[in-house]
Amino acid sequence: MLGLPRSTFYHQPAGESKANLRLMRRPDELYLELPYFGSRKFAVVLGRELRQSISRKRVQRLMRRMGIEALYPKPNLSRPAAGHEIYPYLLRDVVVSRPNQVWSTDITYIPMRSGFLYLVAILDWFSRFVLSWNLSNTMEVDFCRSALEEALLAGRCEIFNSDQGSQFTSSQFLQPFKDQSIRISMDGRGRALVLPCYKRRAQQNGQWGSWARRKRATWIRRVAMEVGLCRSARARRTARFEVERKLRGA
Repeated sequence: MLGLPRSTFYHQPAGESKANLRLMRRPDELYLELPYFGSRKFAVVLGRELRQSISRKRVQRLMRRMGIEALYPKPNLSRPAAGHEIYPYLLRDVVVSRPNQVWSTDITYIPMRSGFLYLVAILDWFSRFVLSWNLSNTMEVDFCRSALEEALLAGRCEIFNSDQGSQFTSSQFLQPFKDQSIRISMDGRGRALVLPCYKRRAQQNGQWGSWARRKRATWIRRVAMEVGLCRSARARRTARFEVERKLRGA
C-alpha cells in the first residue's frame, strides 16, 4: 500500500562505531581553536596523535557527519543585505593619538560545556580599554546594540570602526552614530583576516602579543563570571600551539 519494500520500512540504520565516535571527538575539540583546519590537516594530526594511518576520506566523512568544514574566504560572501549600509574605511594612515578618537567592535564566540556563546566587545583603540561587552546565544543585532548603548553612556568617539557584518550594517545599529554625528568606518574586502592598524603599531613596539593575551584572558575570565564556567585560557593556547607544532613536524 505504501509502495515501500518491507525491508526498507523496518530497516534501522547502524550508528557510528565506538572507534569512529572516539575519532570524531578530537576534531570536534580542535575545530574550536583551529577552524581553518580541513580534512587534510586533521588527518595528519590524528594520524600522529593516534600513531596509525587515518585516511583523508574517512576524516571527510566524519566531518560531514559532524557538520563542520574549514573556514576560508568564499565567493559572494560580501554582498550586503537589502537596506544595509556600507561605509568606506576611514583609518588608512590615520595616527590614533588620544582616547575616544577611534572605537572598534567585533564578535567572537566562547566555547561552553554544551555549545557556545557569542561575545561582542567595543574597544577604544588608543587606550585598548574594553568599553563594554555583551553575550548572546544568537547572532541577532540586539546584543550588539545593547553593548553600543552601554559604551555611549560613558562618552562618545570621533570614528567608529567595524567590519561589514550584518549586525553592524543594520539601521538599528547605525542609528545612534547618525544621531550623535559620529563618523562610521568599515573594513573593506581583504581585511577579514587582518586586524586594524593599531596591531601593526603595537607589533613594532613589541606590545601586541602581551596585549592580545591579556585581553583574551580578561574576556574569558569576565565571561566565566557571567555564565558560571571557568576555562583556562593558557591551557587552550598550549593545546593549539602543540597541535600546530605537531603538524609542522617540529
